Amino acid sequence: MGVNVANIPSHFGDVIRHENISYGNLPEQTLDIYTPQQETGQRHPVIVFFYGGSWQDGHKEMYPFVAKPFVDRGYIVVIPDYRKYPQVKFPSFVEDGADAIVWTMDNIGSFQGNPDKLFVMGHSAGAHIGALISADEQYLSSKGHSNQNIKAFAGLSGPYDFIPMEEDLKDIFGPPERYPQMTVTTFIDGNEPPMLLMWGEEDTLVGQRNIDLLSTKIKLERGRVTTKTFPEMGHVDMISNLIWFLPSEVSIDQEISDFFARQH
Repeated sequence: MGVNVANIPSHFGDVIRHENISYGNLPEQTLDIYTPQQETGQRHPVIVFFYGGSWQDGHKEMYPFVAKPFVDRGYIVVIPDYRKYPQVKFPSFVEDGADAIVWTMDNIGSFQGNPDKLFVMGHSAGAHIGALISADEQYLSSKGHSNQNIKAFAGLSGPYDFIPMEEDLKDIFGPPERYPQMTVTTFIDGNEPPMLLMWGEEDTLVGQRNIDLLSTKIKLERGRVTTKTFPEMGHVDMISNLIWFLPSEVSIDQEISDFFARQH
């Protein structure tokens, strides 16, 4: 019920939802596109958002509330589904994410989107997927594109650099010799898109070490990174902050929009 209430504004007003567009051949490889209702004749910047759920749960129908504040700010928002564990293991869900970004680059012009102003955003496991695609150039280069076509990445509560301890995570990412391939820090060379790494200080699921280790490596390689932590916010708070009826002194969408606007 909470998700339904959160998504009420996206069903009315100035947002058009284009549903269940295939970016691949499998049932899970579909995406929704949220566009402004009023056509201005101008190309809009684009955000591809990956939701979280421990690489195991979630679906795009839960997240219109994420799209709404950004569409209100002039963006087009793309929210893909992707395959999950136990159906698949790493790196299949990252490959799905890359396919969704490639589809967006190639097709968003038909929805008044500007593929030259494409941003990637994610929360939790979705932030891991988005950051890995942004940092590890193999995912897009293998499909004839480049991570240089991503203008910037914004991650909320992302597990970028961790060692799997739970049995399900060991099964998703293992064996241990493969762990470096799922660690975003492994692929930082200073040429990745600018990154905004955000984390809530009350997060007991994803530790601060993730943004600390990743941001330190980016700075070491003379890349571009901004970190921001939020007192009294937990793991879920970082994404629920975007829900219209939850009052907050913090505006996550404002922080991300301001960061994206600074990228040229």
